[in-house]
Amino acid sequence: AVLESDRRADNKRTRLLHLLNSGTLHHLLGNYKKSNEFFEEAYILGEDYLVDYMNEALALLTNPKVTEYKGEDFELLMIHYYKAMNFIHLGDFDAALVECRRMNNKLNVLNDKFRSNKRYRRDAFINNLMGIIYDAAGEYNNAFIAYRNAYNIYSEDYKELFGIDAPLQLKHDLIRAAYKTGFSDYVRYYESKFDLTYIHEDNNNGELVFFWKNGLGPVKKEWSLNFVAKRGAGGEIVFVNEELGLSFPFYPSSRQKSSGSLGDIKVARVAFPKFVERKQVYTNARLRVNNRTYPVHYAQSINAIAFKSLEDRMLRELSTALLRLAIRQATEAAIRRENQSIGALYGILGAVAEQADTRHWQTLPHSIHYSRIQLPPGNHMISVDLITPNGNTARQVQLSADIVSRNTTFINLHTLDSKPPGNI
Repeated sequence: AVLESDRRADNKRTRLLHLLNSGTLHHLLGNYKKSNEFFEEAYILGEDYLVDYMNEALALLTNPKVTEYKGEDFELLMIHYYKAMNFIHLGDFDAALVECRRMNNKLNVLNDKFRSNKRYRRDAFINNLMGIIYDAAGEYNNAFIAYRNAYNIYSEDYKELFGIDAPLQLKHDLIRAAYKTGFSDYVRYYESKFDLTYIHEDNNNGELVFFWKNGLGPVKKEWSLNFVAKRGAGGEIVFVNEELGLSFPFYPSSRQKSSGSLGDIKVARVAFPKFVERKQVYTNARLRVNNRTYPVHYAQSINAIAFKSLEDRMLRELSTALLRLAIRQATEAAIRRENQSIGALYGILGAVAEQADTRHWQTLPHSIHYSRIQLPPGNHMISVDLITPNGNTARQVQLSADIVSRNTTFINLHTLDSKPPGNI
């Protein structure tokens, strides 16, 4: 009801956020078709995003919130995760694989955008998800390639950037996909590399793949820095923050140099976005079924990716904010020369207008875990133990799974419990 009455739904600047949150909500409610309608519109909106130069210019005089929100890179990737999950629950594996290919295309664009392995440019979990879906569809060659790509990204990128190792489940799946593809050399290679032994079991069991979305992702807040403007050599203005040792030159136009319009700048505040973590209530989970216990493997940290993505573009954020400051201050100085009172009023309004863009997709999870287990055909009651940092089971969730012989059944659980954001 809140989302349906949300005025931002019809606002071009915030339309994407409304679609993302609506798609998530309907996914949680099990309205998978309706969820995909929202996510598909969000996907099209992200793909068709066009820069509105009038609003971009206005943003330099006010703040970036006046522009259309185009989404963070990782947010646009997660659209395809949710759509793929929705199609799986609708029994449409072909459509889920289309989302996998869309994911792959977007990942290639991200990889071309950032060449450095110090940046978030490749997504291990999404490659892993592609492998899981190909696996369930019986496309073992494609599954093997996706699993191998996922393992390489965990090893080369995720371990250093986020402290996340390749899940043990992924290692087992990689060896099994190699076996089913007939790649015996790869089976032996990865058995040796992972110190695992693969034993093929030819039975009529089905498989359960369980995804656990834990908590809620970080929230965007605002922080600010004070800069002092000093004149440097050649007439440039240097913005200096001595506390953090920051120094950024700005080269005014010839008219601004001659008029000295920027020379009136003394101290000014610049606002930036930052993420604040909503810490998890539960840090681990396990599955219990038929008197057996199975681990749930840590595979993705949306929280860590959000922080890293913002860090990767922080220099651009800083440059834009300082350009906004310089233009606004120069405009104020020019107005003051014509009318002191109006110039002072513009300066006050400009200070009030200085805000960071804190818009973001607030219903994403903090992290994603998963597990794969073999079960005999039939209905099974699955008990999910949710474990707190001290190792105690704080809560149990009961789920039902209908297992079909030689088929894969998927279950999704999102526990929304999280701690309030701190250090705001």
